[in-house]
Amino acid sequence: MTTVAALAAELAAGRSTSRALVEQSLERIADQAGEGARAFLKTYADLARAEADHADRLRRSGLVRSSVDGLPISVKDLFDVGGDVTRAGSKILADAPPAARDAPVVARLRAAGAVIVGRTNMVEFAFGGVGLNAHYGTPRNPWDRATGRVPGGSSSGAGVAVADGMCVMGLGSDTRGSVRIPAALNGIAGFKPTARRVPREGAFPLSFLLDSVGPLAQSIACCAAYDAVIANEPAVPLAALPVKGLRLMLPRSSALEDLDAQVGKTFELALSQLGSAGAIITEVAMPAFDRQDQYFKGGGFAGAEAAAIHRKWSHRIDEYDPRVGKRIVLGDRISGPDLVEIGLLREAYIREVDAAATPFDAILIPTVSCVAPTIDEVSATDDAYFRWNARLLRNCGLINFLDGCAATVPCHVPGTAPVGMMVCGTTLRDRHILAVANAIEGAFARNR
Repeated sequence: MTTVAALAAELAAGRSTSRALVEQSLERIADQAGEGARAFLKTYADLARAEADHADRLRRSGLVRSSVDGLPISVKDLFDVGGDVTRAGSKILADAPPAARDAPVVARLRAAGAVIVGRTNMVEFAFGGVGLNAHYGTPRNPWDRATGRVPGGSSSGAGVAVADGMCVMGLGSDTRGSVRIPAALNGIAGFKPTARRVPREGAFPLSFLLDSVGPLAQSIACCAAYDAVIANEPAVPLAALPVKGLRLMLPRSSALEDLDAQVGKTFELALSQLGSAGAIITEVAMPAFDRQDQYFKGGGFAGAEAAAIHRKWSHRIDEYDPRVGKRIVLGDRISGPDLVEIGLLREAYIREVDAAATPFDAILIPTVSCVAPTIDEVSATDDAYFRWNARLLRNCGLINFLDGCAATVPCHVPGTAPVGMMVCGTTLRDRHILAVANAIEGAFARNR
């Protein structure tokens, strides 16, 4: 699977068909040498073939519903698909009644002609950034697969499915990095929109305040195409921004510290490439980024909200992944005054970052401070798991707490460990941030 633009051109020229692309997708998922069995929890093979045939008939009659018409996609297991059970990566919900209708984002994708080939694996109830699932298995990262590295979470299956060519786009959710972490670790693009732009109804929640819905795909332009669909906005091309003259903030803070040697070296090289292309990169002290222990104290908003959401199943907590269950139980300890304090901190944080970001086109930080660790090392002990989880979540969570938007752009040299550069913006700057990320992606491509 290549980009939306390339595949749309193939379809328009009659060199391919939607049915052929779907068959390719299903074959890739079924490949016993690959990760399809762990990346997908369910496939819709017959329905996908029927929808692909319908898309081909419409195209032959001259009707193309959108730029993504006829292209195979996946949806994370927490989205409602009419007639199917939404398990959210858990066995607790395996016997729940089927969804009565598609989630609004799923319905919008169908209306645009997207062909859903299946539901992707995820961390149980989206509660984790590592990507492990104790119930359904963990898909291995395509990079260094023989070693067995984590896919990142919580949209683990989506990241592996897109990186491994099983679909053109994986629809994910992001509460503290669950789109951007797997995108960065798997070497693809991902976009977390401002939460309010994309409806979250019909998606099993982790946090009512911090959840957002976004795409993982091969390029920023692909993400932008799907973002327009799910946000129900006009499908206008991104502004063609030159890298030269872009005003980019480098926030001097803990977000740039304690980086893996590979991440630090790759990020510095990427900054150098942007500078050579004429971008104006300015270091700015950002102490607001150093207070995460206060923003996410005791699990923060998501911890308290998860405890409330899962209260009805508290008598079944032993059936959860123990590491997920522990985090949900901890949420009961967050007091009302704690939440008030966190809310006030968030208001102050948003004001502080908004003021600092105003002169700039975007803020740049590494998406994740490390390359993908091995499944064995993160699974060794609970202490190891929670330490790695915090490390993976660290930078991405800053943007959810900001109520902002961010794209992750692969910035590593092909063949080396995947590293993402996060291009961040404040509330409702989404299309501008996508345009900046697209320009940055182009600059990296010219240097390869």
